[in-house]
Amino acid sequence: MSIVEMKVPTIGESITEVTLSQWLKSNGEFINLDEPICEFESDKATLEFPAEASGKLIHVAKEGDDLEIGALVARIDTSFAPPQNIENEKLEDAPVAAESPLKGEVKSENYASGHPSPAAAKILREENIDPSNVSGTGKDGRITKEDATKAVASPPAEKAKLPVSDEPVYIPGPVSHNFSRNKRSEKMSRMRRTIATRLVSAKNNTAMLTTFNEVDLYEVMALREKYQDKFVAKYGIKLGFMSLFAKACAKVLMEMPAVNAQIDGNDIIYHDYADISIAISTPTGLVVPPVYNVESLNFAEIEHKIKELANKARKGTLSLEEMKGGTFTITNGGIFGSMMSTPIINEPQSAILGMHTIQQRPVAINGEVVIRPMMYLAMSYDHRVIDGSTSVTFLVKVKALLEDPTSLLLDL
Repeated sequence: MSIVEMKVPTIGESITEVTLSQWLKSNGEFINLDEPICEFESDKATLEFPAEASGKLIHVAKEGDDLEIGALVARIDTSFAPPQNIENEKLEDAPVAAESPLKGEVKSENYASGHPSPAAAKILREENIDPSNVSGTGKDGRITKEDATKAVASPPAEKAKLPVSDEPVYIPGPVSHNFSRNKRSEKMSRMRRTIATRLVSAKNNTAMLTTFNEVDLYEVMALREKYQDKFVAKYGIKLGFMSLFAKACAKVLMEMPAVNAQIDGNDIIYHDYADISIAISTPTGLVVPPVYNVESLNFAEIEHKIKELANKARKGTLSLEEMKGGTFTITNGGIFGSMMSTPIINEPQSAILGMHTIQQRPVAINGEVVIRPMMYLAMSYDHRVIDGSTSVTFLVKVKALLEDPTSLLLDL
């Protein structure tokens, strides 16, 4: 008997422990080399753990266990040969195809038909989608990651309409309800625990204050409406609000280095670049991967990078490298309908800008009351690094660029 021990690998410099979030392969199942057997959840990302050999899988750790780097996860007995006639065995268990109009004619299926790949299975599990309702376009009808993504994006099929009847419909009377008093306890995910620790640290270890302003987005919306079609035709992506806000912030950050700085012991580190972290909501919590060198990117490049990071974040495929860094953060609570909030600093950064929902409100312009699309802005900052006058000036400058986006485009 030859046994290969599967241990938690070194993932990153700052990561000393992971959580085994779920097994992808059953105990005793035959697995192939490089086939994902489980998922680890670290402080920053979810990672698949591939098999280091082919053979019979023997679970050692359990789902939910916290494991240190180097801890034993599983064993693989390489003396086991792959099961024989696996296609015939799987075919017997596969659902029989519906009979065609020609009697005795049955559609043949391969064992892979309707079976999702590990990545596709993960997406379908998270969205509670039955694989039997997804058409596979992979080899032998296997459900690929792209098939699962399309299934999530496609609207559910309309329910078949019931025949209308002229007969009176019976409506049941009121039903008495039994009110539940049940409760349950669930272990916090590693990401949620990390988020909690960092938020408390930011509150306790920084002199955090928040300043507010509001911005009239009439010109920004007019710009997007006028050039959106041409922008999409040339760059293949829409011009969103986030790239405009990120570019405006990057420009002002280059003019006001204190807002782009951070404390390191008794030193203040200033950055000659703007790596802007974008807050992205995922099923497991909030992540803030940075877009590097925003000051040097054009609007299309910023939009494509934000879209790429958002897709990876929601699928749990962000790498540790993609999570590192950031000199300033933008969070948009407006997508959830937030009108006003006080965002918490993303340490070790010194400031974070909060965007909010756009509301049509009456405002006075040139002595007349007009209806304009208005948004409240909030910037939380570390008063140890940034003075109150600096924070107010920063927001005023960002507001001016957004209310006159031509000056932003011309770099004035």
